[in-house]
Amino acid sequence: MTLRTAAHAALSLALTTALTAPALAQETPEPGPKVSADDVAGPVNWNPADWDLEDSEFTPEAGWYFGKLDNGMRYIIRPNNRPEGTGLVRMVIGAGSIDEQDDEQGFAHYVEHMAFNGSTNIPEGEMIKLLEREGLAFGADTNASTGFDETQYKLDLPRNDEALLDTALMLMRETVSELTITPEAVARERGVILSERRVRNGYAFKNTVDGLKFAYPDARISKRLPIGILETLEGATAEGLRGFWEREYVPQDTVLIVVGDFQPALVEQKIQARFADWRSKVSVDQPDHGPVDLTQKGQTDIYLDPALTESITLIRHGAYIDRPDTVAERRQGTLRRIGQSIINRRLQRLQRSEDPPFRGVNVSTSNFFKEARSTQVSVSTVEGQWQRGLDAAIDEYRRALIYGFSEAEIAEQISNGRTSLENAIANKGTRSNATFTSRAFTIANGDLVPDSPEAGLARFNAVAEIASPQAVLAALRENVVDLDEPLIRFTGKSAPEGGSDALRAAVEAAFARDVTPPEDNGIAEFAYTDFGTPGTVVEDGEIQDFGIRTLRFANGVRVNLKPTDLQDNVVSIRMHVDGGRMLRTSEDPRAVTIASLLTRGGLGKHSTDELQSILAGKSVRGNFGDSAETFLSSATTTPKDFRLQMQLLTAFLADPGYRPEGLGSWYNGLDDFFGRLGKTPGSAYSEASNRILSDGDPRFTRPAIDQYRALNYERLRTTISDRLQNGAMEVSIVGDFEEDAVIAVLAETIGALPQREAEFRPYDDERRDRSFTDNRGLKIIPHDGEADQALLRMVWPTDDAEDVKQATAFTVLARITRLMLTEKLREELGQTYSPSVSDNQSRVFRDYGTFAMGAAVDVTQLDATKAALVDVLTELRSEAPDEDLMQRARQPLLEAIDNRLKSNRSWMSLVDRAQSETEDVERFRTARERYTAVTGAEILALARQYLAPEEAVEFRVVPRALAEQMATSER
Repeated sequence: MTLRTAAHAALSLALTTALTAPALAQETPEPGPKVSADDVAGPVNWNPADWDLEDSEFTPEAGWYFGKLDNGMRYIIRPNNRPEGTGLVRMVIGAGSIDEQDDEQGFAHYVEHMAFNGSTNIPEGEMIKLLEREGLAFGADTNASTGFDETQYKLDLPRNDEALLDTALMLMRETVSELTITPEAVARERGVILSERRVRNGYAFKNTVDGLKFAYPDARISKRLPIGILETLEGATAEGLRGFWEREYVPQDTVLIVVGDFQPALVEQKIQARFADWRSKVSVDQPDHGPVDLTQKGQTDIYLDPALTESITLIRHGAYIDRPDTVAERRQGTLRRIGQSIINRRLQRLQRSEDPPFRGVNVSTSNFFKEARSTQVSVSTVEGQWQRGLDAAIDEYRRALIYGFSEAEIAEQISNGRTSLENAIANKGTRSNATFTSRAFTIANGDLVPDSPEAGLARFNAVAEIASPQAVLAALRENVVDLDEPLIRFTGKSAPEGGSDALRAAVEAAFARDVTPPEDNGIAEFAYTDFGTPGTVVEDGEIQDFGIRTLRFANGVRVNLKPTDLQDNVVSIRMHVDGGRMLRTSEDPRAVTIASLLTRGGLGKHSTDELQSILAGKSVRGNFGDSAETFLSSATTTPKDFRLQMQLLTAFLADPGYRPEGLGSWYNGLDDFFGRLGKTPGSAYSEASNRILSDGDPRFTRPAIDQYRALNYERLRTTISDRLQNGAMEVSIVGDFEEDAVIAVLAETIGALPQREAEFRPYDDERRDRSFTDNRGLKIIPHDGEADQALLRMVWPTDDAEDVKQATAFTVLARITRLMLTEKLREELGQTYSPSVSDNQSRVFRDYGTFAMGAAVDVTQLDATKAALVDVLTELRSEAPDEDLMQRARQPLLEAIDNRLKSNRSWMSLVDRAQSETEDVERFRTARERYTAVTGAEILALARQYLAPEEAVEFRVVPRALAEQMATSER
């Protein structure tokens, strides 16, 4: 449960140097050459006892570095260069909300906030500014979270220079041993924490709380939600928070993880220099998450809320099984996962039917921490159909446990698992920092030892040889808890007819009913391998400074190719076809609403379910959607499966199936979707603001539910068939591939299609028009959420993105405004957890753009928040921002620009439509120069031109009762 986008404040670079100097005064090794996993024979300094993994039969692969200081603090280092020249620093404190006493509820999270409110060496309000100057964006690169049993601090480093690493480690050390936690800072932060609690305290959170209390009534976890309770949060003192921090933040319960493009010996020396002298009290044992009453059964809970989906859940608890990390246990785990995957596959098949019995379904057995294991069957359904959904789910669950699985079903899952592991081996040399960080957490938590991909595949293949239907069924049966007299929990908008007795009777009847053996469905051959005579390339060029090859086939299809070595065995594809949301008009605003559901209808010769079996073991997926001006398909595959992937994507253009079952679950979800609208301030604002700002333009106004129910595949076919068959098309390929081989495959697939339009249509008519209302001033929007929740937003019209220089300045203006608004609302006034600023200069609609700022606040703080926004606007419009503020806003942008071509995803953003939208390439070339050139005078001029307070549309989203009172008083 992430509870805070953490880090406040700022410090000068000079102060950073001063703070890091003492540690660096010790003898520091030379950085030396970069180290890779292949440079060492195995993990360095690995001691399983340090990580509570003595029972593991495995050893981490080469390339990991481990350590434990004399004070008990542990660390993990992993050198890695994907993305090159960057790093991740994570610090995990083994303390969360379950460590709190009764009068400390919410203190773990409160202390996490206080970690950025002043320490011995960093004055209050100085940390965020320090990080921003170094190029770490608030929220994106600087973050923290509090959970039930740990608190995590996170820094994403955009550079791998020593000074930045020193700064990161210095900040982590300040957090664990040097916090000041002054009464003044505690008082200011209280409003922010209460705001966060208020924002989260909606129908979904309340449902979660009720569910925990019902299923685990005696467990400590159900009484220790990380956000805390009002009584203890409002009564928190500096003395009390300091007491929790000193008791729980101890070296023995702290793990530091550094992954990235660093020399390991250098990182290790810096960790030792920074943390070796940290002393604290002896670690306090962490309380258990439980207890869980394993005899609990036969109870029923009915929980209602107008925003909730109808659902019914059955659950029973069994004893926790402490499974050591051994070869034998991993073998059994693999067999269990195969069986569980087959059950999920069968349920998925039901959900894909034209009239599915449920909207969502979950059948699983999992551990409740180390307190118990729980088996549950849960279904969500259309209003009033809970019994139908429950019957279908229980039948499939019992069918599996009684009759087991077929050889074909097991083979499908083995094929999928083996392919995943083979791909991991092929990608071994270019794994990301995030991948290694995830593995480090697995070790730090004492869960298991992740070893090499090769070892994982060898074990999987050994399991595959013994994965008979009998073995898979036995492994599954051994783990499940008997659902005799289960706990039953019902949620929805209204109680079931007959209440608890009807629920219990339905469950008993379902388990008493006979079930038939499963049907064995055969697997067809893929029918789309021949699209006609392969096309020929008629144009072949290059964007030389980026090494992008540009082709055009004789049928008009454009292709952009960029081979990279950033991710082994990975090929990314993006395919644009003319049309998209340009096909909607004021007369037909829902023309392409269900376009993203096209692939659910399968192909002319294969249903979606058949395709899943046909494509088992292949790194191939199909998707389709609509963007502002095009229909878009994207996929990630491997060189081996590239041909099949392109055949599938081409087939969805040439012969989409439009099978009715593709819309069954979508139709079933409409009532719930509309039932949730307006149940939070954010939802209410999203629904009403577009209508108000566009003066009711039907393209930007949600219609009644009946208009959605009237949508179908036949109508979609009529709308989009011409574009799929004839529209201009551009395909971009980025990744690990041989150009000639890829071109040959493209010639056989998209190049073999009939002649297409040569150019994307301009749609240079009223579809490019979007108005911004002239009716400015205050707009009251009612919401049906909590009575203390409100949202204030001010929105201005701006301009489109044609003027690249102006659009660049708007981006910087938005970042400056966000910094100022955060400091005003969060740091100075303690009013809100979530101030927001956004700018959007449209590249679709002529002369259209918006700039918005606001916050989610207590309903009593609307006037004060408005005053704070006006204060920020007045400052923005009175004088140019100083150079420090400019740097803090700009530096994260510049770092992002410098790192933008270090992943296939970022390359794709450049390669995508490189021929039909050549201006994007030029924007890319000049981005750093443009952002560097933005001046404070330009920011001042933009603010004065566009952000006059009286020109804004002011939205106040308030509880419905208050909105009605305000409307009455106006009349």
